[in-house]
Amino acid sequence: MYVDPRAEKSMDLYDRAAELIPGRVQLISRRASRFASGVSPVYAASAKGSHFIDVDGNEYVDWANAVGAVILGHADDVVDSAVKEQIDRGSIYTLNSPQEIELAELLVSTIPSAEMVRYTKGGGEACAVAARIARGATGRDVILFSGYHGWHDWYQSANYLADPTTGENPFSGIEPIGVPRSLAGTAIPFPENDLECLKRLLKENEGRVAAIMMEPMRSELPPEGYLASVKELASENGSVLIYDEVTCGFRIAVGGAQEYLGVVPDMTVIAKCMSNGYPMGAVVGSREVMEPAGRMFVSSSYWSDNVGLAASITTINELLRRDSKKGFEEIGEKLKAALGEAIDAAGVPARCTGFYTHPHIDFDVPDESLQPKVKTLFVQEMARRGIHTDGGFKASLANDDEDIRVTAEAASESFRVVMQGLEGSLDELLKADLTQEPFRRLVR
Repeated sequence: MYVDPRAEKSMDLYDRAAELIPGRVQLISRRASRFASGVSPVYAASAKGSHFIDVDGNEYVDWANAVGAVILGHADDVVDSAVKEQIDRGSIYTLNSPQEIELAELLVSTIPSAEMVRYTKGGGEACAVAARIARGATGRDVILFSGYHGWHDWYQSANYLADPTTGENPFSGIEPIGVPRSLAGTAIPFPENDLECLKRLLKENEGRVAAIMMEPMRSELPPEGYLASVKELASENGSVLIYDEVTCGFRIAVGGAQEYLGVVPDMTVIAKCMSNGYPMGAVVGSREVMEPAGRMFVSSSYWSDNVGLAASITTINELLRRDSKKGFEEIGEKLKAALGEAIDAAGVPARCTGFYTHPHIDFDVPDESLQPKVKTLFVQEMARRGIHTDGGFKASLANDDEDIRVTAEAASESFRVVMQGLEGSLDELLKADLTQEPFRRLVR
């Protein structure tokens, strides 16, 4: 395997991890294969603002931002100061903290669907809590879903079924090892924007569907009227409509995609950037749906630790104070324009597509089999120029005009390398192992 000199320590640590950690990492999206393995950094030593320094001493502009968890910027001074002050008062109490109520009031005032709140530490378990509450509130078992909703049994059991469109497993490359087969049929996928499939599944499972859980958007806006139609179907069938806004929430608006798009669900799952990288998640929803959770066993010692509460309260208030909605639109549109100019200048067959909160590079190559090589070559060349991206760009508020300038400059040079490969030999220019998608999502 090729190892670039700038990634030697990273890859050495990655090899050591293979002996100690099953799968080497804790998050699939942090595997070396997610980027340009052998060239892209795998381990970081420090991070501040919009940059990080890897263990080999190289500095990068960060366009991944901890898989979207960092929204204000790495090690934000205001958030970190609030956390440090809280640690001095106690990171967790024997008793409950008043900040539980303060954060709940803040979430209710900012997220349209929120009337009551329960906390978690991450998005996956928040989805599991939402599934539990919806099933408990309705007395039904089946959940129809579209999108990515974590690793828990309720969700991964869908991989014992066939995707209703392709006939393949819904999660390509992930086997449901360890998930009880008895759960098969309790979580059923439907494709993005496919109302007819959703209607069919509701009819086939009439009276059994506890919830429709979905990502309202990811990197693209949904078609006009789609979310409203899903909401109407959920209401007609007595099912709880749940938005998973772990990925799309906060950047598009502090109140999430539901605020921006104007279609309010019964329940919402949030996590990641609500606390700027500190572990925190929540399930919010209408009083009618959420109140029955008081009679369910949904409980954990660390769900309301003081660090997560302090970080979340401060982060959300800072997003409001810094006018984050306007800020992300400006950053995203400037970046899309700069990358578009770089594409035109290089003459590469590519487009910068996606909503401004998550633009990405799509290559238009005539031979689809070349896509993995072209994408990996682009990611490889960007890494060599100090830009960390998997082909997508999820900004924090710390990403500034200078970051955009150097990113566009690196992209222009990287696109020219891609053109050389398309006109000659991609294999000669490609040093890294091919980038691999960890799993296929049902929502882009």
